Amino acid sequence: MADTTQNTTPDVPHPVESDYETGQHNISPFGLDIHNPVFLISGLSITAFVLITLMFQQEATEFFGWLRPFLTSNFDWFFLSAANIFVLFCVFLMVSPMGKIRLGGADAKPDYSYLGWFAMLFAAGMGIGLMFFGVSEPMSHFASSLGGTAGEVGGRTDWAPLGGAAGDVIAARDLGMAATIFHWALHPWAIYAVVALSLAFFTYNRGLPLTLRSAFYPLLGDRVWGWWGHIIDTLAVLATLFGLATSLGFGTEQALAGLSFLFGWGTGNVAKVLLITIITAMALISVIRGLDGGVKILSEINIGLAVLLLLFVIVVGPTGAIFDTIISGGVAYVKDVVALSMPFGREDANFSQGWTSFYWAWWISWSPFVGMFIARVSRGRSVREFVFCVIFIPTFVSVLWMGAFGGTAVSQVISDAAAPVSAAALELKLFVMLAPLPLSTFTSILGIVLVLVFFVTSSDSGSLVIDTITAGGKTDAPVAQRVFWCSFEGIVAAVLLLVGGSQALTALQAMAVSTGFPFTIVLLAMCVSLYLGLRQVMKEDG
Repeated sequence: MADTTQNTTPDVPHPVESDYETGQHNISPFGLDIHNPVFLISGLSITAFVLITLMFQQEATEFFGWLRPFLTSNFDWFFLSAANIFVLFCVFLMVSPMGKIRLGGADAKPDYSYLGWFAMLFAAGMGIGLMFFGVSEPMSHFASSLGGTAGEVGGRTDWAPLGGAAGDVIAARDLGMAATIFHWALHPWAIYAVVALSLAFFTYNRGLPLTLRSAFYPLLGDRVWGWWGHIIDTLAVLATLFGLATSLGFGTEQALAGLSFLFGWGTGNVAKVLLITIITAMALISVIRGLDGGVKILSEINIGLAVLLLLFVIVVGPTGAIFDTIISGGVAYVKDVVALSMPFGREDANFSQGWTSFYWAWWISWSPFVGMFIARVSRGRSVREFVFCVIFIPTFVSVLWMGAFGGTAVSQVISDAAAPVSAAALELKLFVMLAPLPLSTFTSILGIVLVLVFFVTSSDSGSLVIDTITAGGKTDAPVAQRVFWCSFEGIVAAVLLLVGGSQALTALQAMAVSTGFPFTIVLLAMCVSLYLGLRQVMKEDG
């Protein structure tokens, strides 16, 4: 990585002027470099959570079952409103004169090619989610809008957005695809873009450490180096870890379901813990190799495999129906995105609460991890280029992916209402959809490999990010710390899966929502702080 410690403006002091970097808060047991309050508070909090959850499993299961619906049903308006603000703010940055500001200064050059940059964006941002929900979500919305049994995530059947499409299979397909695109396109990537751009700007253009507190310097001043900053960074660590645990849990459930579907392997607790242990070990190897030697290489390999599977489904699947689904669903999304985004006066409670609120909280809980990772690999891009690429290119690929996989599954059901994919469990739908296609065993194995490698890239990327936060923004903290956090992610995911039992996914979702809620407030304040920082640069440049 290029040097990121330059300080280009006199109005923002480098943190070395405070006790943040002088060593007062840093200790070095066993050769570690720990930013004491954040590391200890985060580590102890997560340890306490794991121990209490294991000691009181029945109570924890009941609590998780209550927590998620409580937050999403009472604060759906808050999550939807915040996500809309993030989208509008990103659009404003693209069209405003601030868009010409370059991350790292006017002469900065990108550290990575477009191919390497995009590969790391996808591997860190949504890899496991696209694999898990690529078939299941379009299928769920398709069934819901026809008035059928719907919503593995919401578990209710009252979704009829925009008047529904009862009895019209084509309208139901397009409406379901529009709803799916809504959850995987502009809004989530705008959430990531806000965090990533804030971190990149204050690090590369203001010479501040690559950590969440730095993004609040215009609002808090030198207080970011004190307890206000400790609180922000601790929230970021907790949100990141539980957001990652949610995704790793989804990946474990899907990989085990695929292995059981193909080879009759078990899906019980022993199998879950064993698989998480194996994948965490693989992630540790990648962590030790570092960003360029581990994450970047795995990301590029995974993107290549994902493109191969995508092209295969498009070519050998119902190609005409796939493109019809992509085009019609995309048009429906553009037409209905405002209605889908409305936070008030909604009658489709399952959609806004069971789906959208959960998704926005999940993306927000992921945003410190994905945002910091994107920031680390985005030096040299202009603000306009950055926002456009981070939002619109992933949106296009997500539409293509959901249209290919979801469109194939929906086409199977339209042709035969009793198609196996219609009744398959959430984590099995991908493999059941692939079964009627040629080379189904090979493609299913490829799908499992993709899930596992996305699992590895998410885990090691997340470890690098958490390690950076808890080390006070240092990007070269000792490997032992990255190993520690990578191991912790696996432990938390395993605990949530074990305690959740038959409702394991509910437990995972509950923790993502609970950490995403307070961090939404942090992101809203971050928008204000970023605007103030960019405006100051515009004034300095005349």
